[in-house]
Amino acid sequence: MGLLTAINLAHVSKFGQFEFWFSFMKVAAIVVFLAVGAALVLGLVPGVEAKGLSNLVAHGGFMPTGIVGLCAGLLMVVFAFGGIEIVAIAAAESNDPRKSIRKAVRGVLVRVLVFYIGSALVMVAVLPWDSPELAAGPFVAVLGAAHIPWIDTIMALVVVVALLSAMNANIYAASRMLLSLSERKLAPRVVMVRNKNKTPYIAVLGSVVLCIVAVVMNYLAPDLVMPMLLNAVGSTLLVTWGFIAVSQLVLRLRADKDPSVVLPVRMPGFPYLSLLALAMLAGIVVLALFDPASRTQLIATTGLIIAIAVLNALAQRRRKRLEGDGPDSGSDLPADGASAPAEAGQRA
Repeated sequence: MGLLTAINLAHVSKFGQFEFWFSFMKVAAIVVFLAVGAALVLGLVPGVEAKGLSNLVAHGGFMPTGIVGLCAGLLMVVFAFGGIEIVAIAAAESNDPRKSIRKAVRGVLVRVLVFYIGSALVMVAVLPWDSPELAAGPFVAVLGAAHIPWIDTIMALVVVVALLSAMNANIYAASRMLLSLSERKLAPRVVMVRNKNKTPYIAVLGSVVLCIVAVVMNYLAPDLVMPMLLNAVGSTLLVTWGFIAVSQLVLRLRADKDPSVVLPVRMPGFPYLSLLALAMLAGIVVLALFDPASRTQLIATTGLIIAIAVLNALAQRRRKRLEGDGPDSGSDLPADGASAPAEAGQRA
């Protein structure tokens, strides 16, 4: 936590450098995994029978548990993709958002197709989907089938690096979200204070404090806290991505009507891609309702969102009363009129 705090308190370029090396180590490990898995499937590992693709249709056939199994896995898949929205958040602080966003988005698409889907394909091709070893630890199980020594230690190191990378990225994203709330007077103004590196260090430290609280709670009650947090992430991401799509629609339309706003990057296919994203998110919610565990999770998340909305409404009313603002005071743009068009363009 101390190391990640120092990274996030440094200039944003340092954050990018650390994430690069974190990602490099993760990618290198997955490349090795894909190579070993492909060798197992093709029978290129000495002394190991070729697996082929028979496991994809054996043991009950393709999609052996039907639509229910698909529904049960959806929120876990969403959880696995959590964090890709940080691409646009970090690009907004780069020197060339146009180049940075395009490069990052292409990179995300390639990584999803090759590393995520590729890894899942290798797992279910090498071992049956109902294999106990696959359920206990898929990466270790697949590499264990190749009789690679020290596999537990190697994969433990990879997992630690992946978790550190995820926490580093989420501290960054959480601090910038807190900063955005402060700019719109929905969080204390002290959060906007920056250090010499132009980093909102109060926002970073606030995010780190919550991380430390989570670590302590997990240490005291690991069987309770970790499952609860994992189950909450998937459904919460659906809400987050939904609001991102809606915000993009609203702010892009607002920016297009203002001739003073110059957008460095314009999303192609607007507004159809945003509407398609919302439709797909709604489809995931509908399918997840067929699974009892996912249904409970979605209901709990809905309750949380309602509670946050009520608190936000009360905060807005209190701010209007204290400042004597007019009916437009609830705008999601900063109070500073001179900077509003520029920020609207950046957010769009």
